[in-house]
Amino acid sequence: MRNENSSSHPAADRVEFDRNAFNAAFSELGLCWHWDEQTYAELQAIAAEGDRLRRYLETQQRHLLKAYDADFLIDAIRETKTRVCGELPGAPRTQ
Repeated sequence: MRNENSSSHPAADRVEFDRNAFNAAFSELGLCWHWDEQTYAELQAIAAEGDRLRRYLETQQRHLLKAYDADFLIDAIRETKTRVCGELPGAPRTQ
């Protein structure tokens, strides 16, 4: 019988990689955020990445929206995440 842990599932590995990439982006941008597995799993119910970030900002970091435009923050996080994806160990290869 095959072991069903996350390391044997490429989709689960990708989810974990993306969560780590977000956390690295948050850190690089000086944001004191950390998405644990539960938080990220809850956000996964929202299909679009930008919408996930927007929901998190509106519900968990609302104070930042007094000083920054949500789209500005979302774009900065997504651009940083995209860049750090190539720098993290275990980066998925694109073909």
